[in-house]
Amino acid sequence: MQGSLDKIDIGILVLYSCVLIGMGVYYRRKCRTAEQFMVAGRSIPAWAAGLAVMSAYTSSISYIATPGKAFDANWHPIIFSLCILPVAWLVCKYAVPYYRKTRLISVYSFLEERLGSWGRVYAAVAFVLYMVCRVAVILYLASLLLSTFVRLDIRIVIVVIGALTIIYTLLGGMEAVIWTDVMQSAIMIIGVLFCAASLSYHVFSGPEPLIQAAIEQGKFSFGSGKFSLNTQEHLANRTIWVMIIFGVVENLRNLLADQNYVQKYCSVATEAEAKRSVWIAMLIYIPLTAVFLYIGTTLFAFYSQGSELAEAGITKGDQVFPYFIATELPAGLKGLIIAAILAAAMSTVDSALNCSATVLLLDFNKRYFNPNIGAKASMLFLRSMTVVWGVLGIGFALLMINAKSALDVWWQMSAIFGGGTLGLFLLSLMRIRLRLWQGLVSIGVSIAVISWALFIRHDFVTEHLPQSWHWIQCNLDKITVGGVGTAAMMAVACLFGLTNRNRHRRKASPSGVSA
Repeated sequence: MQGSLDKIDIGILVLYSCVLIGMGVYYRRKCRTAEQFMVAGRSIPAWAAGLAVMSAYTSSISYIATPGKAFDANWHPIIFSLCILPVAWLVCKYAVPYYRKTRLISVYSFLEERLGSWGRVYAAVAFVLYMVCRVAVILYLASLLLSTFVRLDIRIVIVVIGALTIIYTLLGGMEAVIWTDVMQSAIMIIGVLFCAASLSYHVFSGPEPLIQAAIEQGKFSFGSGKFSLNTQEHLANRTIWVMIIFGVVENLRNLLADQNYVQKYCSVATEAEAKRSVWIAMLIYIPLTAVFLYIGTTLFAFYSQGSELAEAGITKGDQVFPYFIATELPAGLKGLIIAAILAAAMSTVDSALNCSATVLLLDFNKRYFNPNIGAKASMLFLRSMTVVWGVLGIGFALLMINAKSALDVWWQMSAIFGGGTLGLFLLSLMRIRLRLWQGLVSIGVSIAVISWALFIRHDFVTEHLPQSWHWIQCNLDKITVGGVGTAAMMAVACLFGLTNRNRHRRKASPSGVSA
């Protein structure tokens, strides 16, 4: 598929880029200290922080992949969104008050207090590596889309988008990140609603509405009710239980243990505003996900009566929404929608860069290498790391060009890093004390279980192992892997914690007296 942009579309994209740089320059004058760079002096209003948290949840992955899932299968991703509600309640009741009371900036300092320095170091390392992968995949997918409309090599597009994001994040810090996220969220929501309205007009009009084809194919289903966690042959058969596990685990990791989200709702003035920002984010994200899924369903209906997609070489759902944008939207609106997709990507990348720089300063440089670092040196370090991590993200995005599936690479890395980190936070909340070697063993077990669930699957087993070893094959749905890894870590760590507690009681008991 090769589209084209009219002059008005190009003008919209250029104007959008200039506004982003202008906002970075404007907020640079307010970004004088490290705290202003990291949490904007805790002066952000709750509604703006909420939009920023919401924009971190959405990205070019959501904009393209979520409609693609609905096109290929059904509405099962909505379960993930609905699981946010109980998770947000738990986080607001237990985590947010503590985070606000201690005025933490790096969420991983919580792990050092509860578990020891080893927990903080592991989680911080996992986070910054996780962010490099996230930046790379999002830059690659956004550039892949844009390169279908502009006659530029995808490598150039990756570098341009990455450099633009680095510049305004570098200049304005967290305040520039949040206020550009607010603007980008508005553009994204307007673009999504316009596409939904346009598709509704096409599929509901006429004596025989096209939407009937989607209804007959079960496209509005939430998934299978069968109690199974096994891999399904088709996404339409993915069970509700799989999505519940995935939704609870991932949303807990995001709101409880991910610096990318915690840093935003810690940038407001009070605990009450922090809680309000979380709820604002979630109550926007849930209906927005429904709109993304609705677009995928109506795209299925729109293209159900002909062979246009096959003739255009469209073979999977992820390609359908970009094709619709390229072929059906008029000049001007096409530029707006592309700007919206770029906004979804850049609002995630800018957060990743700012938060990575924050973790590198607080959890490594200031904690271990230079405890007495001054204000100017802190700002220089933050801005330098923003550039370094941005360049690393661009570099890995360029490597993604040769990957068979960028989403598979991203998913595998997020499962490995994410599952272990969530487990550490849950152990901290449960106040389970571990020795260094016990913590390392628990992390190792989690990584081993996740690696088994990711890689020891049907194709690998049949090609590389004898028949007698086929029992080792993992048949779990891949999106449950993070939950499985977390459960494995928790089980091992709880056994260690119980052993430590019993040993402590025996030592504390007087000789001959029962504990």
